[in-house]
Amino acid sequence: MLYDKEGDYHFDTISAFIKSLRGSDPDAAVYWMAKMIYAGEAPRFIFRRMLIFAGEDVGMADPNAIQVVNACAQAFEQVGLPEGRFHLGLAAIYLATAKKSNSGFAFFDAIAQVEKEGDSGVPKHLRDANRDSEGFGHGEGYLYPHAYRDHWVAQQYLPSSLQGKVFYTPSDQGYEAQIQIEVARRREAHLAAMLAADELDTGDILTYSPDDPVRDRWLQRTISNAGERLGQIRDRVLDAARLMRHSVILDIKAGSGLITWESIRRAPEGGVYSLARTRRDADALRQLAERLRAEERPIVMEGNLAELPTFVAMQSGRLLPTHAGAVASALRYDAIVGYNALLDETDKAGAIALLASLLVPGGILSLAERVPRYTQRLYHLVDHSGMESDLVERWHAAEESIYGRADDSLVNWDVDTIVDAAQAANLEATCQLEPETTETQITGAMMARWFTVGAGEGRPTYCDALASTLTAEEISQLRIRFERQLLGHIVQWSGKTAYFRCVNPPTA
Repeated sequence: MLYDKEGDYHFDTISAFIKSLRGSDPDAAVYWMAKMIYAGEAPRFIFRRMLIFAGEDVGMADPNAIQVVNACAQAFEQVGLPEGRFHLGLAAIYLATAKKSNSGFAFFDAIAQVEKEGDSGVPKHLRDANRDSEGFGHGEGYLYPHAYRDHWVAQQYLPSSLQGKVFYTPSDQGYEAQIQIEVARRREAHLAAMLAADELDTGDILTYSPDDPVRDRWLQRTISNAGERLGQIRDRVLDAARLMRHSVILDIKAGSGLITWESIRRAPEGGVYSLARTRRDADALRQLAERLRAEERPIVMEGNLAELPTFVAMQSGRLLPTHAGAVASALRYDAIVGYNALLDETDKAGAIALLASLLVPGGILSLAERVPRYTQRLYHLVDHSGMESDLVERWHAAEESIYGRADDSLVNWDVDTIVDAAQAANLEATCQLEPETTETQITGAMMARWFTVGAGEGRPTYCDALASTLTAEEISQLRIRFERQLLGHIVQWSGKTAYFRCVNPPTA
């Protein structure tokens, strides 16, 4: 038969063989391989192409594929022809019937990124701690994953300029189907910890920063294991919502999508609506949603809670999933969920009433809210030895005054405020208030923000509060004590998170 080992027929036949493997057609694959062997093609050439295929086209969908092909190649070297045809055939049939994934191209995407960028450097906590650790702090702040539950902890691994960049996307085939959801959940928690656009930063209630400058965000989130904590909050909020596969869900502060993406996984036959508070968050959610099938994508809205009625009116009349199928109806939700969604709301009772009006009978409002009035008191972190009792008393009173401002919507509420508002809106409300403790490193930037005068703009600072009862000299002495005892140290930072579950009673 016609077969030129250096010409077109050679390349056309190996191309047909590879495409048959990729198309999962074992019959065609063994046929084209038989033509090559019959024509005298070198078996080593065929095995080399199958080894490439195992990495390029099967990849993580079946990590055993490359081992099978390599074992067959080694066996062939020992056996030779004609019996070695068994090993050629076994390798080809295995590859043709294996699940397929080309996610290994993630490495080539990473190479392309490296080629076009400048030197982004290695984050300090990832550097070799065996060299220059004392002088440069290399390795400081690194969290050893094996010391944590499930041998995983969220921390910064990419350079800061590439945080949020995705190279590897698992397929839904074979082994990758088993790890796909776990990879996504950890990545979402990691991203939420990085952005934390909807989470009150450690100590923000005590600081003044009208321009919101870039701070030591990654340092704090690395130390405090924020990714794991946010993942646990996400799961608890959604577990309380009692979602069904067909549930219609509203995430009222979508942020990075931490709750949105998990809602889609839990309600694949329902619908998910996400309210993003900023253009940045809305654009990011829409871009990530493009990777999903059209029927899985969330409806992304941009605005605040007060604008929800307008958004709902725009969406009403769409085909909504029900137990009996899809019908056109006024939009109401089986579950409304959120994390720190009420934190910035001035009229929290009004917000609860609005959300109650959007629930179907039997619908559930499930929220997790950090309660700022229970945040860590700084005077508990400092040793008072040698201080005059009068100064200590005035210091404590000044700090407590921060949490007693009746005109400050951030601190002028408690758990009962939300529960009473829910009951006034005819919801059956329960709440669990739980303490939490995270490790926080006190940095120079944090210290400077605490002891900066707010100049009457934005939130009063910690320094402003102290100035109500302490002299400038006393505040200066207090700052020196803070710096000596706390600066650079990791402290246990306490707070409390409230988990609200409010049910709209079913109609009779």
